Amino acid sequence: MITRRNLLATAGAGAALAGSGVSLHGFSQAAAQALNLPAALPDGVRANAKLEALPGKKPLIKLSYRPPNYESPIETFRTAITPNDQFFVRYHLSFIPEVDVKTWKISVGGDGANNQAELNLDALKAMPATEIVAVNQCSGNRRGLFQPHVPGVEWGYGAMGCARWKGARLKDVLDKVGLKKEAIEIVFAGTDGPAVEKTPDFVKSLPVWKAMEETTLIAYEMNGQPLPHFNGFPARLIVPGWTGTYWMKHLNAINAVTKPESNFWMSAAYRIPLGKFPVVSHFISQETAVNTPITEIMVNSLLTSHADGATVKAGSMVGGIAWDGGYGIRTVEMSSDGGKTWLPATLGEDLGRFAFRTFSMHLKGRGRQTIMARASNAIGQTQTEALIANPAGYHHNVIHKITLNVV
Repeated sequence: MITRRNLLATAGAGAALAGSGVSLHGFSQAAAQALNLPAALPDGVRANAKLEALPGKKPLIKLSYRPPNYESPIETFRTAITPNDQFFVRYHLSFIPEVDVKTWKISVGGDGANNQAELNLDALKAMPATEIVAVNQCSGNRRGLFQPHVPGVEWGYGAMGCARWKGARLKDVLDKVGLKKEAIEIVFAGTDGPAVEKTPDFVKSLPVWKAMEETTLIAYEMNGQPLPHFNGFPARLIVPGWTGTYWMKHLNAINAVTKPESNFWMSAAYRIPLGKFPVVSHFISQETAVNTPITEIMVNSLLTSHADGATVKAGSMVGGIAWDGGYGIRTVEMSSDGGKTWLPATLGEDLGRFAFRTFSMHLKGRGRQTIMARASNAIGQTQTEALIANPAGYHHNVIHKITLNVV
């Protein structure tokens, strides 16, 4: 379980920051600027955010300790792959036990299955393995940038990451028990739990068709290493293209069901107004007349090469990353005059349709320049210029811009 004692064991990381002007007890304005915190974040978030290192992690921006919610600094996203020790941390519940891999197992069954089974880590690793590079993005990423502000964890840009995940296909695990024709959803639970009895346990479901896709995995490796504790050790669900709410950590139960899962996290949380977003993949069994579960990630991009307000030399390379829900990035256009004119950026290596795609261009001219990036995907979706308001602050994909002083 996460304890204050465990956290203090990593306090040495703070010593390395002492000379940087960054305080572990709160941010001065200079420290906020050093971390490139967006000016649009609520004042209280900017004042109280901390740079702190969880066990096994480099310092991340701490927004809450119980449950732990830590985002990656924007500079982390200058490459397509996010290192394990810089990957964001997101929990809904504060009881997070340390899992003993010797006794850990996943139970598989439910009323929508023909049989029951249990798998330990060795059994999971004995199954055919699949690797995929995919973005894990919290549904509420950039929530703190909403105007007006909405309730929830006030994330900036860093509640996301892209890694190379390795594990067994979920469909192969489900084939071990066999699904009845009446099965409509697959329900998942993990070992983390609520600190008080009245808090609903975090349980999520997927439609059977999504669970059976070749790319939906039970992963036990992340970038060639065992999953870090704070990213789901020893095994977690990987649902490429869909937001992180479905990526169950510390997975220990999988149940096929014949009726829609009705717990709080499915029936009330993580829902968006029906028809507001260009969603292709729908979770039909969970839809109502007015709202629908959040599913796929909206096309997006982020400028990461320079901090807002930086001074750079003419001819320097400026760029960042683009991504979407798995249709693939087709183009990224960039503007250096605040959106008056746009030019195609150079795309970096294609690591797969679910991955971050880097992009860049050379700066021309001198003076104060407003740099913007606009990504489009293979099915014609493009980032929005205006915020699409919704009660929970999801799907923020407004075109990102920074101002640079080019000398």
